[in-house]
Amino acid sequence: MADKSYDVVGIGNAIVDIIARCDEGFLSKHDLDKGFMRLIDAGEAARLYEAMGPSIERSGGSVANSISGLASFGAKCGFIGRVAADQFGGIFRHDIRSLGVAFDSEPAMDGAPTARCLILVTPDGERTMNTFLGASVDFAPADLDEEMIAASRIVYLEGYLFDREHAKAAFREAARIAKEAGAKVALSLSDAFCVDRHREDFRAFIRNDADILFANEKEITTLYQVNSFEEAASAARFACELAVLTRSEAGSVIVAAGETHDIAPEKAEMVDATGAGDLYAAGFLYGMTREAPLNVCGRIGSLAAAEIISHIGARPEISLRELVKKRGLLG
Repeated sequence: MADKSYDVVGIGNAIVDIIARCDEGFLSKHDLDKGFMRLIDAGEAARLYEAMGPSIERSGGSVANSISGLASFGAKCGFIGRVAADQFGGIFRHDIRSLGVAFDSEPAMDGAPTARCLILVTPDGERTMNTFLGASVDFAPADLDEEMIAASRIVYLEGYLFDREHAKAAFREAARIAKEAGAKVALSLSDAFCVDRHREDFRAFIRNDADILFANEKEITTLYQVNSFEEAASAARFACELAVLTRSEAGSVIVAAGETHDIAPEKAEMVDATGAGDLYAAGFLYGMTREAPLNVCGRIGSLAAAEIISHIGARPEISLRELVKKRGLLG
């Protein structure tokens, strides 16, 4: 790939993850369904935050998690996302920068507060998530950092952000800037419900703007409205340059016009599946920036996903760069 300042620049929801332990009684007191995720408003987010015990507060969001994983591999990364000029916007900025990730997005001076996800972990390891999307969903073309996009090898876009028209316009503009600068455009479908809401727009974007597609089995079958994974993979093969399709315990499949690779999953004890897809994408993209063969990119992705599911949270607990070196996947 051409010499660039950044290996990967991510564009996605800028969310502060607030993680605290609690007992079953706390969930009952606040009418929270254990193990589920729900969307909440700013008032509920403030009330629940005040009631929570000591917490860990750090940058989050699907593509932000991938960028954090890439930083653990040693990649040069940037992130673009919308935060407000408030306490949590400052936390997001400080935390993601502490990982070595460039984050220069100016905070919004008006509108909704910074997004946050309040995560309650019970003694059995179950995570109950309460998400306030806040400022992140107001992302628009004006929030793009054109210089950062043009200076990247790969621009990675988060499907969760695709819900509003101004965000769709931002994706198309980001893809235009990237293509003109010789960068690849990668897209994560993120969620089957999101795909169901915007199927035709997603298909058009994949066909016209994306080079690399990341999706899990449910997302890709929803996108093409077919009953089998094989049919969906066949459709994806010719929709863009490369489709990377994950299948949980069945591993992953990488399809391009002239080749297919079946990647076995790495063995790991399942503790928490949160972030598995995000870290798989991080590993795969890292392999691509090192010009590794596609099957090796898939193996690196599987290795990163296995590390993340072995503990609570979507941040690696060991250096992914050292893990890859130990396994000898990049020579």
